Order: sequence, then structure tokens, then C-alpha cells
Amino acid sequence: MAQVYFHCSNSHGRLLDRRIAEVDDLLEARDYAEAVARSLIASADLQDWRTCRLRVWDDLGEEIFEMPFSSVVGKPH
Repeated sequence: MAQVYFHCSNSHGRLLDRRIAEVDDLLEARDYAEAVARSLIASADLQDWRTCRLRVWDDLGEEIFEMPFSSVVGKPH
């Protein structure tokens, strides 16, 4: 089981997610990242999330992958 961390960023800055997810594999990490993105998009603020990216890091500080929010916006869940 691996621990992963999430950083959301756009041209204006970066938001660090303090949660740690424990995942078994890359597919589970992607599913969790999509859930994090959906949660942020559904938040009460009126931010345009289409330019944001969610970066997923391992416990050694290495970036595993990046998910653009535009791939989640408007996608049925």
C-alpha cells in the first residue's frame, strides 16, 4: 500500500491537500484523484476550475501523475 498526496494548482497559485490517501495501485490513485477534483468542483465557491490541475505525489516527494480538472468538468460520474 502506498501513500499519496494531492496538490491543486493553477496560474494563480497552489492548494495543498492535507489528506493522505492510501492506495494499492495507480488505478486506485487515479480514482481517488478524480474524487478529490469532483469534491473541489462541487464546493460552494464560484471558482472556475477548468484551468486547474491536480498533481499526485508519493511519500518520497516524487510526482506520480497530473490530472487536469478539465478532464473531470462536465464528465458524468
